[in-house]
Amino acid sequence: MRKVALALILSASALLAHAQVAPIDVNHSKLTVHVEKSGLFSAFAHNHVIEAPILSGQLDVEKKTVSLVFSTREMKVLDPGVKQSELAEIDQTMKSDKVLDVQRFPEIRFTSTAVTAQDGGRYQVRGDLALHGVTRTIDVPVSHVSDRYTGSIKLKQTDFGITPVNIAGGTVKVKDVIEIEFEIASGGK
Repeated sequence: MRKVALALILSASALLAHAQVAPIDVNHSKLTVHVEKSGLFSAFAHNHVIEAPILSGQLDVEKKTVSLVFSTREMKVLDPGVKQSELAEIDQTMKSDKVLDVQRFPEIRFTSTAVTAQDGGRYQVRGDLALHGVTRTIDVPVSHVSDRYTGSIKLKQTDFGITPVNIAGGTVKVKDVIEIEFEIASGGK
């Protein structure tokens, strides 16, 4: 009887430990990049809204780790009110060797190195962001409600070896600082 009870306890412990690891629900998660314009003739250009679908990810509650993978090829320019032909041109530039260079750098990866709990369902997540062949440590403020993790962070493109696009001799250019907003859902496939 003791052997059976011990076996049940060990099995239950293994199930609970396994239950702490959850895949990211890629179908209900989203990451949006906001890119703004500047320059003398910036009134004639567009701010950009870019969707960056998550390829895969995993959240381990017990170990307090998260990992996310994005495909640069799957990123999409969504700019509202812009003609389809212009969207295609912006998208092509974004994926070219002038910006993301999706041929050489097909993925963006984030892997946490530390998670610090704060009050009110908030966390400070430190991790390594690998983008455009450069890996940098970043700190991301995250809020948690139910199965959703949300937040935003500002990054400089030049910190990752990306030169912001400019046209017409720099009279219209993309700002170096971009903002990334995310909503990550856990528990699905």
